[in-house]
Amino acid sequence: MSDEQNTETAESDSVEGSAPPVKAPAAVVASIKKFVATEGGAAKAVLQPIGTAGVRITLVGESNGYLGDRVVDDVATAHAVVDAVPGLEIGEWDRELTSKATVSPEHYRKMAGWVAHSEHFPKARNSAII
Repeated sequence: MSDEQNTETAESDSVEGSAPPVKAPAAVVASIKKFVATEGGAAKAVLQPIGTAGVRITLVGESNGYLGDRVVDDVATAHAVVDAVPGLEIGEWDRELTSKATVSPEHYRKMAGWVAHSEHFPKARNSAII
């Protein structure tokens, strides 16, 4: 009897229809449109799930290869953002896209955070292991 109930539930879920369409956040779309415009009107977007934080949309500009990124709640929202921005295509980290990406010195400093501006570095925590 429980098998019959499971089947009916699964069938009723599929009959009810699909979820409502996802709307792309306006602030994210606006910032990505600005990025695409500065890159000559074209860019690639790599969608990368990052756990409970959501999905990271990593942007690689077509003309200069500059990097940018935004984070949205889920994969459906990320696809909605890509669909809302003209000139933006979904890409993958393949050889062509990786070689096109240009990381600026400012980006390296930003990623380094406080370490980039430090004169004294913390002692290695794993020094006993090495």
